[in-house]
Amino acid sequence: MRPIGKYVIIKPIEEELKTESGLILTKKDADEFRYKKGTVIESGTDVSEVHKGEIIYYDKSAGFSMLIHDNTFSKQRVSMCGLRYLFSI
Repeated sequence: MRPIGKYVIIKPIEEELKTESGLILTKKDADEFRYKKGTVIESGTDVSEVHKGEIIYYDKSAGFSMLIHDNTFSKQRVSMCGLRYLFSI
C-alpha cells in the first residue's frame, strides 16, 4: 500500500502508560489522550518530513483509521499546518 501525495500511513503503538508518580493508566484513560504514538509504515509521494520506520506522535482526531487484514492503521495528512500535530521522536 502506497499513500499518494501528503499522506502517511501510521500503525499505532499500544503502550502501557504511567504517570510521573507511577500510576498505570487504563486503556480507557489512555484513549482519552489527543496524541497517540505510532510507527510510520509508509510515506506518501510528496512527503519528505517523515520516513518509513520513524516513531512519531500524531493527532488521532486529524486523520482516519483503516482496518486491513485485522490490523488497524491511521492515515494522516502532512501539511504546513498539520506538522504541528506530527512530532518525530
